[in-house]
Amino acid sequence: MPDDEPGGRDGEPGTRHDQGSKRGSGTEQGGGPGGELREYHAKRRFDRTGEPRGLPASPEGTAVPADDETAEPGAGHRFVVQIHAASTTHFDFRLEVDGVLKSWSVPRGPSTDPGDKRLAVPTEDHPLEYRAFEGVIPPGEYGGGTVIVWDHGTYRPTSHDRRHRPVPFARSLELGHATFWLDGTKLRGGYALTRFRESEGGSGRAAWLLVKSRDERARRDGHGTPDPRRARSARSGRTLRQVAERPEAVWESDRSGRRAGRPGSARR
Repeated sequence: MPDDEPGGRDGEPGTRHDQGSKRGSGTEQGGGPGGELREYHAKRRFDRTGEPRGLPASPEGTAVPADDETAEPGAGHRFVVQIHAASTTHFDFRLEVDGVLKSWSVPRGPSTDPGDKRLAVPTEDHPLEYRAFEGVIPPGEYGGGTVIVWDHGTYRPTSHDRRHRPVPFARSLELGHATFWLDGTKLRGGYALTRFRESEGGSGRAAWLLVKSRDERARRDGHGTPDPRRARSARSGRTLRQVAERPEAVWESDRSGRRAGRPGSARR
């Protein structure tokens, strides 16, 4: 077990866990934000969807800086949980890591009950602007359906090695076990992401578990699972149905404060 391998589950130091390798983890680094967004760009037609394009890539594969912006509290460690009513309704759990949003599809959503181990399947990296996206992806486009921002906020990495030294968050994801503390409008407290299955030569999908830590924010009273049909946006206060009924609204990026002017996405 390497010295920099994260320690215990649920933030408990010193518990050995087989982390596997970086290969097939669904968290591979792609040479900067531009490189990491290639799959995201390849799956979307931005003349038809109102989703944010993200930072473009230069010929060298590095990210081209966007307009200057004022640094926000917690910048660099932000998260968002979106409810996505597509072919199946699911939750998208996204953590800001190294200039992109590392993303997992969580079919049943995050739980506040430590006894609920939630499947989390890695998806392609998303641009940071996606934290603000709420609206309708047109039918026939990749991920067609309605999206709301169910929760957002900041997180604090808490991964450590056997000697209780902090491990960089990207490294802990590569090793397959990362712990962190969420400070959102709905989700608060410690969580862990643990990989339990790796993809094999591109023929299978990696799989992780998202689990609430046993701390003062844990709840065991039956309210651990959000109901997507009744859930309201942390940004606009609207439900999935209300957002779907206004597909003509305009998505607004909170990075630049300017309207994107694309059809089919919602304004805060």
